Amino acid sequence: MTYVVTEACIKCKHMDCIEVCPVDCFYEGVNMLVIHPDECIDCGVCEPECPPKAIVPDSDAQAEKWLGLNTEYAKKWPNITRKGTPPPDAAEWNEVKDKFSQYFDPNPGKGE
Repeated sequence: MTYVVTEACIKCKHMDCIEVCPVDCFYEGVNMLVIHPDECIDCGVCEPECPPKAIVPDSDAQAEKWLGLNTEYAKKWPNITRKGTPPPDAAEWNEVKDKFSQYFDPNPGKGE
């Protein structure tokens, strides 16, 4: 079992989850994070730290759709082990729905 990041992270990218992850399995894109499913140890400490509730266990119904994206981009994006600065308008994006089709950016983030 693993945890995955869903589209709720897009344009939010609060990064509180990174500080609590004991295995550094987060990877950074321009406007969202993903979890490498082979590195995640299923501890679950990241899930309650996410303000927009973008992190879900792979047993959650919506996780199947996002597992492939997390797997693909964890191989392409840089690993991130320290919390960076979230976007200044991150909180405004917390409740926005259906962000993937309009706002997903496949480019890597800056990493560390």
